Amino acid sequence: MDLMSFLGLIIGAGAVWFVLSSGGILHLLFNLNAAILVFGGVFGAILITYPWNYIKKIPKAIFLIFFPKRLLNTAGIVTTFENLSKRMHREGVSNALLEEVPVADNFFKKAVRLLIDGFDKDFIEKTLKNEIKYFKERHEATCDMFKTMGAYAPIFGLLGTLIGVVQVLQNLTDPQSMGASMAIAITTTFYGIFSTNFLFLPIAGKLTAQTQQEVLLKEIVLEGTLGLKDGDVPRVLREKLNSFIAEYESKRKR
Repeated sequence: MDLMSFLGLIIGAGAVWFVLSSGGILHLLFNLNAAILVFGGVFGAILITYPWNYIKKIPKAIFLIFFPKRLLNTAGIVTTFENLSKRMHREGVSNALLEEVPVADNFFKKAVRLLIDGFDKDFIEKTLKNEIKYFKERHEATCDMFKTMGAYAPIFGLLGTLIGVVQVLQNLTDPQSMGASMAIAITTTFYGIFSTNFLFLPIAGKLTAQTQQEVLLKEIVLEGTLGLKDGDVPRVLREKLNSFIAEYESKRKR
């Protein structure tokens, strides 16, 4: 469970609720017509923009915001490769190496399996790099979809405002109808801005951060596997991986 996501949701929603309730306009937040226009419009636009195999990933992506996959930390991966190196130098290359690999990490298991099966270094490197590349492309496509939703939402909010203004102009002699029209105009703008800055873009940002972290771990596994293929002793392999991690983090901060 990602407590930061839950905390952010509570703080953000609480801040909006407090301001609206303090101003006595909390009831304006609930407007079915405005919600249908903004969220229905965004979803319809997404259906036009992306194929179904992208859209069907939305529920899983939202789930991962609050319940991200359990990943090894960088120190844990380095330690695992040290143990693999020790075992290789003690027992040789065998299926027993898989006992050191975390059960749930399919990429790690695939990397060690390629090593056990005796493929050459270039083949192992190319295979794992391609898998990392496709992994990034899949996840970046999902992130881009939420960014696109964040771009659409304010536009539909503006559309609702225009519709509300037109309704006001049509009913200048009926104050009661004018009030309802203005409520739609204001609420659609609120829904558009709020959903963009509190839902769609934050979700895209969190998914991007998770993807970057997972890519780093896969890159470490790649480097560690190539080090094992080269026959690096545990100490050399540890220093090599720690150096790689430091360089990777340095590039991300630039």
